[in-house]
Amino acid sequence: MPSPNPSREREGNSYRVEGRLTQSAPLAPLVWFKSGGSAEWLFEPKDVADLSAFLADLDPATPVLPLGLGSNMIVRDGGVPGVVIRLGKPFAKVEAVDATTLRCGGGASGILVSSTARDAAIAGVEFLRSIPGTVGGFVRMNGGAYGCETKDILVECDVVLRSGEQRTLPGEALGYTYRHSTLPEGCVVVGATFRGSPGDPAAIQAEMNRIAAAREESQPLRSKTGGSTFKNPQGHKAWALIDAAGCRGLRIGDAQVSEKHCNFLLNLGAATSAEIEALGEEVRARALAQSGVTLEWEIQRVGQFLPLPLRGEGRGEGQS
Repeated sequence: MPSPNPSREREGNSYRVEGRLTQSAPLAPLVWFKSGGSAEWLFEPKDVADLSAFLADLDPATPVLPLGLGSNMIVRDGGVPGVVIRLGKPFAKVEAVDATTLRCGGGASGILVSSTARDAAIAGVEFLRSIPGTVGGFVRMNGGAYGCETKDILVECDVVLRSGEQRTLPGEALGYTYRHSTLPEGCVVVGATFRGSPGDPAAIQAEMNRIAAAREESQPLRSKTGGSTFKNPQGHKAWALIDAAGCRGLRIGDAQVSEKHCNFLLNLGAATSAEIEALGEEVRARALAQSGVTLEWEIQRVGQFLPLPLRGEGRGEGQS
């Protein structure tokens, strides 16, 4: 696969990447599980124009993966081929444009969006306070919690396609279903417009506090985790199926099903991504055998898979 080049040639003129382009960049520090391999290349663009020019000049065969806060992702131990795109501070701005509307950068966190909305007396986006991700991830995955989803508030989004073309897409063009959109592979969400409703800042803060307290009580927030692991099947709660299958506290190596909320997987210290993924597959198998329901991964799994070593060849399996 041709490697991206920090110096680009177009029509005889030389252009340089204005952001940061790093080869063999470790990804474990950038994801919540703190496991996995490196990106072949990691690109942190200066702005939308920099990103657009980079993708336009990048070999079309080179895969591209956007990375937000890394909260809902397993980076496999063999690393990620191609280019990982990470949107930094230039993409993390949020502003209120009128009494009900917010303009958000693709790299802005849910906490920043919800707090900006509170300050502008805009209600209806409090649920983003509870999702540990960025606007780009919310838009791509129709992120949601506490009865609300991104599709309920999205007016339009700005994307840079894999070809480098910049487009603005209305929310209804994204083909939203549960935790899924039809955005094409390799495109990067660089901005979004959300619309709420007029509200009272004190009431908005109270709802944000309620959500934060509910998360603290029910979820292992202070652990190395990837958030909600499996989608809720129609008519079921994933955690209840996992619990009924006897998987609460189940372990493979240093990977464990959370005892506090069993739709969360944990890295207890030195788990490999292979252990975390293998634990997830074991949970799926046990839940299917017990309930007849197939759990679908909600966590994104990316990169090149390295299998677990056999027993006696290093890290073994353990169960509780």
